[in-house]
Amino acid sequence: MPTYKAPLRDMRFVLNELADPERLRALPGFEEMTADLIDPVLEEAAKICEEVLLPLNRSGDEEGCTIENGVVRTPKGFKEAYQAFSDGGWGGLSSDPEDGGQGLPQTIGMVVEEMICSANLAFGMYPGLTHGAYAAIKKHGNAEQKALYLPKMVNGEWSGTMCLTEPQCGTDLGLIRTKAVPSDDGSYRITGNKIFISAGEHDLAANIIHLVLAKLPDAPPGTRGISLFIVPKFLPTEDGKPGQRNGAVCTALEHKMGIKASATCAMSFDDAKGWLVGKPHQGLRAMFTMMNAARLGVGVQGLGLAEVSYQNAVAYARDRLQGRGIDGVKAKDKPADPILVHPDVRRMLLTMRAQAEGCRALCAITATELDVATRHPDAQVKQDADDFVQLMTPIIKAMFTDFGWDATAMGMQVFGGHGYIRDHGMEQFVRDARIAQLYEGTNGIQALDLVGRKMPQHAGRYLRSFFHPVLAYIEQHEENEAMAEFILPLSKAFGRLQQATAEVARRGFTDPFEAGAAATEYLRLFGLTALAWMWARMAEAALKHPDDETGFYKAKLATARFYMQRMLPQTSALVACIMAGGETLKQFEDAAF
Repeated sequence: MPTYKAPLRDMRFVLNELADPERLRALPGFEEMTADLIDPVLEEAAKICEEVLLPLNRSGDEEGCTIENGVVRTPKGFKEAYQAFSDGGWGGLSSDPEDGGQGLPQTIGMVVEEMICSANLAFGMYPGLTHGAYAAIKKHGNAEQKALYLPKMVNGEWSGTMCLTEPQCGTDLGLIRTKAVPSDDGSYRITGNKIFISAGEHDLAANIIHLVLAKLPDAPPGTRGISLFIVPKFLPTEDGKPGQRNGAVCTALEHKMGIKASATCAMSFDDAKGWLVGKPHQGLRAMFTMMNAARLGVGVQGLGLAEVSYQNAVAYARDRLQGRGIDGVKAKDKPADPILVHPDVRRMLLTMRAQAEGCRALCAITATELDVATRHPDAQVKQDADDFVQLMTPIIKAMFTDFGWDATAMGMQVFGGHGYIRDHGMEQFVRDARIAQLYEGTNGIQALDLVGRKMPQHAGRYLRSFFHPVLAYIEQHEENEAMAEFILPLSKAFGRLQQATAEVARRGFTDPFEAGAAATEYLRLFGLTALAWMWARMAEAALKHPDDETGFYKAKLATARFYMQRMLPQTSALVACIMAGGETLKQFEDAAF
């Protein structure tokens, strides 16, 4: 059975020594967000993840969800765990206190979300979707909708979904066919079919609040004609309780590779009653509030799985005896050495560690900017912070989930054949990790978003939110001898990123195919450079503790060196691919595939 211990020491490091806690505490409402307040929250979150959610991960995967006559039941123990989770206020950790939430920073919310994803990713889908729906209604709903739905979604009594995908359209939402016809009472009648709806039907909450994309009769074509509607499973009564069953029914559960305890539903809306959220034909913009949050959340899923895979691979590598070290016997009192001594095992473990810790750092920095963009009183400061979040969203979603897949595969590899069988639970991590590269927009779509939208938008303003602080950091430390081994590789990678950015922009201006051909490599180049910035900053923090007796900072410096020397050089190959252009992709004959 897999084990998991929340990496609280590293989480505290990124929150208190890497991110800027004073910047967070300067925001209205966060003045008291000190370590004395936050540490107990993290410790209690670790307990529920380790003691309640983790034990259900394996059994939930084996049992899965079941459906009978449109009723979906979650695996044994999930209802009790969900109730304990809701009673503890974990679903409303970063929600507004006026809705019953705890009002903690989203920075803390993302750290807790990582723990949930490590312990039980499938369980985390239910409160995760609810929080996204909460955010969309909070930003775009009217006062009546907020008063009716938000408190019950925050306390877990009601849950939420996002209903976008249809059999004929996924990425291209302009092709949706679900219709919304106005009724005399101000509501709408929703008719259509949706697929791949996570948490679309289950037995955890008393009501499920679906956010559904549909088109009005007078809708213009394409995405300009999409509207967003609240469609409850049960129609709320005047006193706010679940009443008559609405025409929203789960017709099937998808048979999936992983996250089997998460109910992924095919939903039929048959003349279901719904209410418009925001303005007509502006539903996609409203839904992007939920989708952008979800994309960051999916990135955290990759991080969570990378962490738990790393922890179990390290434990196995310490215990498993196979062969002798190629540079000599290490465990003379044993019949063989632990596989931890072998170079390739150490390469895999260090890669997984560098990925997880680097991603955790970038997540904390981005989440802090998300809090600033939400709460700072100065409009320009808010815009600058939001620019950074907008830029990082596709990078975090794609790179973190790619790394999550890599790390779970490497974790299995460390186990060898024992990783391929079910006994140790490593194969479940691999299966669960794969979906994160697909939903909320495949990683290829994230790359296109980066080069096609984020790069040119506002005359490159989003790019400047990253380029300017990184350049300033390099210039600030380029004369620091102690930092030379970290700043020089960062500077070279940053130069490659600048070169690639100029080339992709130049080619894409005249031929969009060229930008698309470079997109995936460009996103990975950008992400590796961003992590190099994080690792340089973490090394800087670690160097302030030369007398470290715990070994934490020594290990941090060693991991930083590994990243700079063994992982960051990938940027050279990525630039070579980008510079080669897309001609070999374009000229290949369709019939030859």
